[in-house]
Amino acid sequence: MSTDIKFLAGVGPKKAEILNKEIDIFTVEDILYYFPYRYIDRSRIYLIREIDGNMPYIQLKGHITAFETFGEGRNKRLVGHFTDGTGIIDLVWFQGAKFIVDKYRTYSPYIIFGKPTVFGSKINIAHPEIDAYIDEASRPVGLTGFYNTTEKMKKHYLNSKAIQKIVHSALVSTLSHIDETLPEHVIQQARVIELKKALRNIHFPENPAILRDAQFRLKFEELFYIQLNLLQYRSDRKKLKGFVFSQVGDYFNSFYNQNLPFELTNAQKRIIREIRHDMATGEQMNRLLQGDVGSGKTLVALMLMLIAIDNGFQACLMAPTEILATQHYETIKELLFGLNIHVDLLTGSTKKAAREKIHNNLLTGDLQILIGTHALIEDTVQFANLGLVIVDEQHRFGVAQRAKLWKKNTRPPHVLVMTATPIPRTLAMTVYGDLDVSVIDELPPGRKPIQTVHQYDKKRGALYQSVRKQLHEGRQVYIVYPLIEESEKLDLKNLEDGYKHICEVFPEYKVCKVHGKMKPKDKDEEMRRFANNDAQIMVATTVIEVGVNVPNASVMIIESAQRFGLSQLHQLRGRVGRGADQSFCILITPYELSTDTRKRINIMVESNDGFEIAEADLKLRGPGDLEGTQQSGVAFNLRIANLVRDGEIVNFAREIADKVLDEDPDLSTPKNLILKRQLKKLSGNRFNWGIIS
Repeated sequence: MSTDIKFLAGVGPKKAEILNKEIDIFTVEDILYYFPYRYIDRSRIYLIREIDGNMPYIQLKGHITAFETFGEGRNKRLVGHFTDGTGIIDLVWFQGAKFIVDKYRTYSPYIIFGKPTVFGSKINIAHPEIDAYIDEASRPVGLTGFYNTTEKMKKHYLNSKAIQKIVHSALVSTLSHIDETLPEHVIQQARVIELKKALRNIHFPENPAILRDAQFRLKFEELFYIQLNLLQYRSDRKKLKGFVFSQVGDYFNSFYNQNLPFELTNAQKRIIREIRHDMATGEQMNRLLQGDVGSGKTLVALMLMLIAIDNGFQACLMAPTEILATQHYETIKELLFGLNIHVDLLTGSTKKAAREKIHNNLLTGDLQILIGTHALIEDTVQFANLGLVIVDEQHRFGVAQRAKLWKKNTRPPHVLVMTATPIPRTLAMTVYGDLDVSVIDELPPGRKPIQTVHQYDKKRGALYQSVRKQLHEGRQVYIVYPLIEESEKLDLKNLEDGYKHICEVFPEYKVCKVHGKMKPKDKDEEMRRFANNDAQIMVATTVIEVGVNVPNASVMIIESAQRFGLSQLHQLRGRVGRGADQSFCILITPYELSTDTRKRINIMVESNDGFEIAEADLKLRGPGDLEGTQQSGVAFNLRIANLVRDGEIVNFAREIADKVLDEDPDLSTPKNLILKRQLKKLSGNRFNWGIIS
């Protein structure tokens, strides 16, 4: 299984190099776990008169009557006229013409396989698969797997059929040497087929039923090991001794009785109780706090920091950007007014003298709450007694960065991770399966749901009239442009043009602009102008997605909304609706939209529920590349399972992993040695980041 792919029959060094670079295939095992993305039934042969340009992949039986060449240079193409007696279609090749003409004979019987399309009122099949037809026994039948390939692979004749041949060669040479990767007792409990049978049938299924069994076995195994990994991390972490916060004292009570700006929601009260319980047990807390935009996470975080201070500890809050850190600092200072609690801010732009003062105050214990960016994790930042670490918008920090905060005390402090990005349950169970999860599922009183409207980009007159009405009433407006790295120059030009256009349309109002290419100082100055209402309209890229709390802003206009993901649209929308006034989010798109994009826009118009939106986003886009899961201790990627479609298998795999660890927490009994070995192999013997969060 660990043999280099270049030594496999039909590969060699050149093809191996392309497989390495294009699809990360280095060994025989890699190719066996490179699964087809779909299957086509090759038992049926169509007649040419039956087909049209909207059909999926089909098979035809007939012969080529003639070859012709059309076009010049890069537009040159070879056309083979193919007939079965009921009609004629064109077979088209855009490269490899000489090879095709030399290999295939006119008037010889062939089986043609490919996807029909219409070009210039004629039906054709581009780059078809062609097999010689000798008799019925010689033609391909049954289910055929299709493999993802790249343009570069196709240029070197590594198409789906070539991959299939390499896989066949790998199976022939290794099937008898493949070791089972699940112990017998797990195979029995999960009722799955053996690995050899699964691998053979995932590539060359004998029938649809056995294909389903093969897919289930391989999906289950993948998800089972992820759950086993996470549950083991969780039980390892439970063994860690945490600081005991035994009391709620004067700081917490004074704040609650004197400074609390409004009555806590029931959800906020429940979460404070849950976390208080965690921090009083003597175990080290690791909890994820999810709450939609504007649900009051910062207030919860502050009250937990006050519990830490009441117990003689320091607390810190780490935010991903300087703007957000500054905003947290200003909000918290204002909330703590008159309570004699020392709070400070440390970011990349903190001056040297102020930095030294902060370092000294931390070491003496005078500084009780420190708020900052990545600057908090520098080695020079040392605490007297750090007891609670709060990380805001956790997905923006790598695990290694968070790990550094652990070294700031003799025992690891309690960790609370906060996110405004709602995480669907199946994803949370897989990506954050080692964390305890709390959800703030209600908004503070007095908040009105944001009204979301979809408008086409040609109808700006009426839109500007509504915006002027809001501005006239003293409100403020965001106008957001997309910024995608691949088209950064074009996007920035659109933003600049948009800025000029808005200045012309609203000459009586001040307009500011913010984008990621600006110097932090200039960006902060523009943000400050908007926050202080010195500017009434902000034209920006998505840098405002996280942070910037301007309760007076009541309109969010998102240009080219079709270029944003659902979760990102929801985050942007959450920048308004922070005051008591009715707020609006206007999604602007062209008329021409794909079906998926239209669905996405409709979901935004119909729902304000972040979790509903996250579920829909996951269904529409899939979980994406789960590389980021390495941050959560899931050290291997999904090759076949899909967290959207396979939620039930996630639950099933977790139940069985739970049973296994209940009986044998360290996987040390002989019957579980396979599990221990396989886990070690899958996680590549990496440092156990999972215990950090």
